[in-house]
Amino acid sequence: MLHLQEIEQAILANGRVDGPELEALRQQLYAGGKIERREADLLVELHKRVQHRTPAFEHFFYQAVKDHILAHGRIDAEETDWLRRMLFTDGKIKDEERKLLHELKGEAKQVSPEFDVLFDKSMKQPQEQHTCGGRKA
Repeated sequence: MLHLQEIEQAILANGRVDGPELEALRQQLYAGGKIERREADLLVELHKRVQHRTPAFEHFFYQAVKDHILAHGRIDAEETDWLRRMLFTDGKIKDEERKLLHELKGEAKQVSPEFDVLFDKSMKQPQEQHTCGGRKA
């Protein structure tokens, strides 16, 4: 079985995460039953660097982040700080990230005041503007 660094190198060389790579990534990240911070950090970095994000990889990424954060059922200040760094790398929040925060808030048994602040700040951010193929003049 490939190690995480080998999987990461293969994915970055390919430029996308598809079937075999995604399955290998899933097996490695969940090998211990839960995703530890080191693995979560690697996944976040991979998500930033991969050129073509497939819908399957996007779904896996957000589910894995959620599994990592909710491993203990609560979201503390340290986890909130990690989420903030992950979510605001580009200064704005994406629709998928907003959805993740809603799911975390709904599924956590307890959230810290810091998470509530992050949640409120994120919900005040403008939503993404989606276009349907129109060209700019």
